[in-house]
Amino acid sequence: MTHAPANSGKTGGAKSGGAPDRVYQDLRERILNLDLPPGAPLSRNEIAADFGVSQAPVREALQALEEDGLVQIIPQSRTSVSRIDVVQLHETQFLRVAVECEVVRRLALGGHEDTIARAKSILRMQATLDGQLDQMELFNELDRSFHDTLFEGAGVGRVNDMVRRKMGHLARCQRLELPVAGKMTTILTHHGKVIEALEARDPERAAAAMREHLSGTISRVETLRLQYPDYFSQP
Repeated sequence: MTHAPANSGKTGGAKSGGAPDRVYQDLRERILNLDLPPGAPLSRNEIAADFGVSQAPVREALQALEEDGLVQIIPQSRTSVSRIDVVQLHETQFLRVAVECEVVRRLALGGHEDTIARAKSILRMQATLDGQLDQMELFNELDRSFHDTLFEGAGVGRVNDMVRRKMGHLARCQRLELPVAGKMTTILTHHGKVIEALEARDPERAAAAMREHLSGTISRVETLRLQYPDYFSQP
């Protein structure tokens, strides 16, 4: 099975800007893209050689990835890419829905016209890519920008960073689903419903639209687990 590359988005991890962060960001992106699939062994010596660094920044990066739930470190034994944990996935989804629904509730109370305008601009750019599966990487970048814009507009950008760090299991499930015919159109429809509710200043309708939008992949996790059993931890 092949997977199109995607930018997983920068997220806080090891020390920002230095060698640990560089190693962390690269490994995280490769894990989320499934270039390093669940269960893949990780050699500190090989990683250090690849990046031209000592083992200290590699150790720090791997520890940060372990905190994200993406790496399993067994002391004096082995380090590997963690398998997708369905329990953790559902816990993260609970957090994500609670936070993002509150974000759009806040925006719908009014006074955020500039944020809504920016979100609409992103939606228009996404719409130009509808159906072009070879542009899925760009479409996904715009999707992240749409959600980032809402978080920033609500004044909780750091909360977005914290939630994103915990979304590795879900992100890998989303990668397993690509490409899916019609998925772009569905996302555009959901984003449009969120915008409409924000413009109508209807907090509950905005929250309901966001909840519907975030429920797609999570509802298909069991199907993915049966299709890719080696990628998931055993229940």
